Amino acid sequence: MYSYFYETKIGRIGLVERDGCITKLYLGEFKLSTDLVISETTLLKEAAYQLQSYLVGELKEFKLPLAVEGSAFLKIVLAKVAEVPYGQTATYQEIAIKVGKPKAARAVGQANHRNPLPIVIPCHRVIGAKGVLTGYGGGLELKQFLLELEQGRRENFLK
Repeated sequence: MYSYFYETKIGRIGLVERDGCITKLYLGEFKLSTDLVISETTLLKEAAYQLQSYLVGELKEFKLPLAVEGSAFLKIVLAKVAEVPYGQTATYQEIAIKVGKPKAARAVGQANHRNPLPIVIPCHRVIGAKGVLTGYGGGLELKQFLLELEQGRRENFLK
């Protein structure tokens, strides 16, 4: 596995590549696995470029080979989260219904919390009932920034 770090508009991030796929995006403080080789690959460079383009409002859809590592439920939930269109939101309840478990909104929230590829798999687009912003691994301020960016209200963040 390869990893490399980049400075972005939202701070330092880490990207991980394994077997030709992006498997992890680290936000904020993170502890790395000891089996990573710190080396910038072509794929990591492309992922960083796409992320930078997204963060300035130039990219709306990531085109990267991804591999989600985790439970079957996590993979199913994140596949549905990935279907939430740019600039739109869905509630945890709506995602729970889409995965066929209408009473599993909390479990959907936990799966979102475990998303190894935040931003790329847009868990920031999943919100609480009545439009309430709830937990986000990068913090609620980042979640709000990402939602506002996608809704074209990013003028306050272009400093």
